[in-house]
Amino acid sequence: MDFDFTSDQEQLRDVVRRWVDKDYDIEHRRALVKAGGHAGADSGSAWQSLAELGLLGLAVTGEHGGMDMGPVEAMVVMEELGRGLVISPYAGAALMGAGVLRDHGPAELQAAWLPRVAEGTARIIPALQERAARYRLNHVSATAQQGADGAWRVSGVKNLVAIGGDDGVAEAYVVPARVSGAVDASEGIALFLVERGAAGLKAQTHALLDGSRAAELTFDNAPAALIAKDGFAPLEHMVDIGIAALCAEGVGAMESLLALTVEYLNTRKQFNVLIGSFQALRHRVADMKMQLELARSMSYYATLKLTAPAAERRRALSQAKVQLGQSMRYVAQQAVQLHGGIGVTEEYAAGHFFKRLTVMELSLGDTLHHLGEVSDRMQDSAGVFA
Repeated sequence: MDFDFTSDQEQLRDVVRRWVDKDYDIEHRRALVKAGGHAGADSGSAWQSLAELGLLGLAVTGEHGGMDMGPVEAMVVMEELGRGLVISPYAGAALMGAGVLRDHGPAELQAAWLPRVAEGTARIIPALQERAARYRLNHVSATAQQGADGAWRVSGVKNLVAIGGDDGVAEAYVVPARVSGAVDASEGIALFLVERGAAGLKAQTHALLDGSRAAELTFDNAPAALIAKDGFAPLEHMVDIGIAALCAEGVGAMESLLALTVEYLNTRKQFNVLIGSFQALRHRVADMKMQLELARSMSYYATLKLTAPAAERRRALSQAKVQLGQSMRYVAQQAVQLHGGIGVTEEYAAGHFFKRLTVMELSLGDTLHHLGEVSDRMQDSAGVFA
């Protein structure tokens, strides 16, 4: 795929890469993991640095203090954050949460929250997953009711909310809740914004494999602000933005892991011979490189399809997630095998990349889920043209 970046996009890449190289090495990441991931004492300084670079306003309009940039710029940023294994809620807060509020939220909510997102004082995190949903976006059992005073209240449970909890990490959540219809119906789903300190909201946080944190959120008639009454289409678009961001992050992470593996092969000796000279190992590295380039092409494809019609966009994003899932699993497993025992230690960077890529493969729909989505949509398209 021929994909040329503009000079501004290359400058953006350079800015993010220099920040990652300077302020976010593997020692810094290990310290954050030991301190509790996103809730660690140093995580705020990294977030503030992202704000000072203007990156938190990437998807925020200029009238609200943002940079008003597009999907390609978001992809560039996510690649570099993935390259440095940055523990950050960047995609959820700066792209997904801010994006759905920008595109679908009422003017008063935008004015109240988007300037705070851009300046780094508010993180709006999607709370999407439910225990029985199995990645299906139309499976929403959380409910919302509007009182006589016109105020909305949300009840239900959301699982695996990235960097959720009551530790000050997230200031608000985007919550899909059902206002009508059956649990598995696409109609009747609305999107709400619930503030972290809202009455009736409880959070139980826990660690994930990659050192980040997630939460189970319980809403018991929690006060909520309506973002979109017809919320299913905005929900799908928000998730697609997140998938494209994951794809780009995965490309960056795989690129760093491949470079780390090649460096190890070119320094590790066996019987006084560099193991990088062994033909069998060279072939495995070549296969890793091929998987990386396949993933990169599909990441570009996913980013470019974010502005396509909904059906075309959804199929493209599922196709990309399938390829990224296969590539991330292959590259991560091969890297660990080529490193040997050192590849899974906490002290060595390869193990951190392996864990992060594993979590990413399972995020926003695993490979098997999206393979089924691609198959279903291809059958639907065939039916249209039959």
